[in-house]
Amino acid sequence: MVVGRISDGDGCHGGRTVDSMRTAIVTGASRGLGLALARALAERGWRLVIDARGGEALEAARAELEALTEVTAIAGDVADNRHRLALVDAAGDRIDALINNASDLGPSPLPPLARYPLEALEQVYRVNALAPLALVQLTLPLLEPGGRIVNVTSDAAVEPYEGWGGYGSSKAALEQLTRVLAAEHPELRIYAVDPGDMRTQMHQEAAPGEDISSLPPPEESVPGLLALLEGDLPSGRYGARELAGVGA
Repeated sequence: MVVGRISDGDGCHGGRTVDSMRTAIVTGASRGLGLALARALAERGWRLVIDARGGEALEAARAELEALTEVTAIAGDVADNRHRLALVDAAGDRIDALINNASDLGPSPLPPLARYPLEALEQVYRVNALAPLALVQLTLPLLEPGGRIVNVTSDAAVEPYEGWGGYGSSKAALEQLTRVLAAEHPELRIYAVDPGDMRTQMHQEAAPGEDISSLPPPEESVPGLLALLEGDLPSGRYGARELAGVGA
């Protein structure tokens, strides 16, 4: 379902022609890190295609962003191939960046692997590993040399935290996919980025009942993401907080 699309009648926005605007697909952009990054990109003149599963929250994000840039918002699940096709179609003939930010935490409270429901684990892998790869496959023909693919990962992909086996292993799979894609496409910049712990709804769901008010907001991870999207760093794995101020 397309929530909204805005465009000026003369084909420009804020003095920029649509053809001159960089285009990014940002998944999971109705809240948290995805919305914070979408705001920053909009302020920098990027044209955006955003999605989320919740239509109401996505419409609120679109309404905010449309004051800054051209934005198309499409509600849906990245695990659905028809939804992925709609996102890429909305982006047009050229994509400058794909940011695979949408994620599925899995059951909450987080279960140990010995009792992890396998049907739920399959869904976590569909959203966190297979869907990003599927979107990469669709966008590769539209990415010019130097185009960016950013796969949002987690320290749970490399650290054996109790209870994080499902989510963490899905992100570990995403990181290996990222490394291989970078080796296969040296003409592109392909990144796995760990945003660090953030004060988000997903983190609260992972730790129900805990006070997470001391965690930094997702906005603190955005400068590192911008350094990857607009800088000259080679393909690889990065921590967003470590990149703060680099190339942004």
